[in-house]
Amino acid sequence: MSTRAGFIALIGEPNAGKSTLLNRMVGAKVSIVTHKVQTTRARIRGVAMEGVAQLVFVDTPGLFKPRRRLDRAMVAAAWSGAADADVVVLLIEANRGVTEGVERILEGLADIGQGRKVALAINKIDRVEAPVLLGLSQDMNTRYPFVETFMISAEKGYGVDALRGWLAEQVPEGPWLYPEDQIADLPMRMIAAEMTREKLTLRLHQELPYQLTVETENWEERKDGSARVDQIVYVIRDGHKGIVLGNKGETIKSVSKAAREELEAFLGRPVHLFLQVKVRPNWLDEAERYTEMGLDFKDGNG
Repeated sequence: MSTRAGFIALIGEPNAGKSTLLNRMVGAKVSIVTHKVQTTRARIRGVAMEGVAQLVFVDTPGLFKPRRRLDRAMVAAAWSGAADADVVVLLIEANRGVTEGVERILEGLADIGQGRKVALAINKIDRVEAPVLLGLSQDMNTRYPFVETFMISAEKGYGVDALRGWLAEQVPEGPWLYPEDQIADLPMRMIAAEMTREKLTLRLHQELPYQLTVETENWEERKDGSARVDQIVYVIRDGHKGIVLGNKGETIKSVSKAAREELEAFLGRPVHLFLQVKVRPNWLDEAERYTEMGLDFKDGNG
């Protein structure tokens, strides 16, 4: 039997559940998942095997109305991911319905969607009654010609197998694009930085300014099988540095411990993680920082 392989773009508003769905599809944590919006910056690809098909998921940043350079670069990356994919899955939240943001995405789909397979996945179906779901599905399908509609709960796993099975049938015949045991095409340095950034987001909640980023400065493989990982947390103000460090450094210690434990579980071996916090007022305008996040600095213009 011939193999299949293709790219699938997951698009939707921030917090629609794209990262949760990606992690559920792949069966491992490759994309940052938090309760804060706009946490997925780079186009993280997760790779899932389904029978003879290899599904390469492009977890795009959430589509929203951009205001800053970083926002514009993230939205450009999302639409670029959708335009390059073999199949596009629009994820919307059942409990939010057709928002202004969803309407904006539908307009964008009309521009890139000709001849492209676009499926609708209504997420968080456990939060609404069946008649509401049915009405939402009918409304969305009158607005756009989706080739298929799925009712899912990315968090609980309902309907995800059906969606994955359908996607396996849609991707084109051809050789696999990645080794069978590879689950993401991001370098480990970036995955490690994302893990730390997630822990900072979860720990700091409302205090956390979006204007911080984490970079893995050094990765050293040791003879005993462990790894030493040095990371820098960049913030744009001195006051932010104090928030990240916390009283007597307890916040950064707690974040470092949580990130190290997750990284060790991911790699299956000991990790020595060292974090530094540095003030870099203009990092949001430095091309190098965007490259590190897998974004195009030029896309932030306009």
